[in-house]
Amino acid sequence: MNHDDLTGEQKPTVLPDDPTPLPQALIDDDRLGLCQAVLFDLDGTIADTAPDLVAAVNKMRHDRGLEMRPLEMLRPFASAGARGLLGGAFEIGPEHPDFPAMRDEFLANYEADLCIETTLFPGIDVLLDQLDARGVRWGIVTNKVTRYSEPLVALLGLDTRAACLVCGDTTPHSKPHPAPLLHAAELLDVAPERIVYVGDDLRDVQAGFAAGMITVAAAYGYCGDDIPPRRWHANHVVDSPFELQQLLRDIG
Repeated sequence: MNHDDLTGEQKPTVLPDDPTPLPQALIDDDRLGLCQAVLFDLDGTIADTAPDLVAAVNKMRHDRGLEMRPLEMLRPFASAGARGLLGGAFEIGPEHPDFPAMRDEFLANYEADLCIETTLFPGIDVLLDQLDARGVRWGIVTNKVTRYSEPLVALLGLDTRAACLVCGDTTPHSKPHPAPLLHAAELLDVAPERIVYVGDDLRDVQAGFAAGMITVAAAYGYCGDDIPPRRWHANHVVDSPFELQQLLRDIG
């Protein structure tokens, strides 16, 4: 794992006939009502980090005399970190000989301007307030490594509120492996089957399913550009933070 990258994990293999290795999940409102805690992905779920991530890669294009690419064009690549954004902006992958140097350049740009235009998604602040008011513990599990996650979460004002922050280099494996989520469950002292995990990437649903948690696909997030969220086989799909508020209204 490369801990200097934003994520450090390899993109999981998907099958062409059925892209998710999960059985079709059944909506189980009774089980949801028994949940005691909520875990969130960071990029594309709690926070809209795409503007600053795209700015970091567009600075590279500008420095090379190239036209900057529109935010909406590169937005779907944001959840895949340096690998995704360099692929979207320069059509290169980790196998390219220039990739390591370009990745380092991208990461330096991003670290210098980590939270300029990044904000919480509209409605997330209300949702977190509601969870806090009900005494529901919540935390963040991200593939973004600690070097970027901790200062970003602090700049967003969430560091003193989140019950835990598990990053891409906290455990030996990152999502879609369940290890980060199981570690978060231990930190919360809540059984995995009593936790809801919300994320905007297929890997989030895969990890949550493997950990035995209720999974929620945040279709308002980045979601990549390959497989639509309703084909991830999550227990629930929400199209906005408001829908997420409604879904979690009875938690705790």
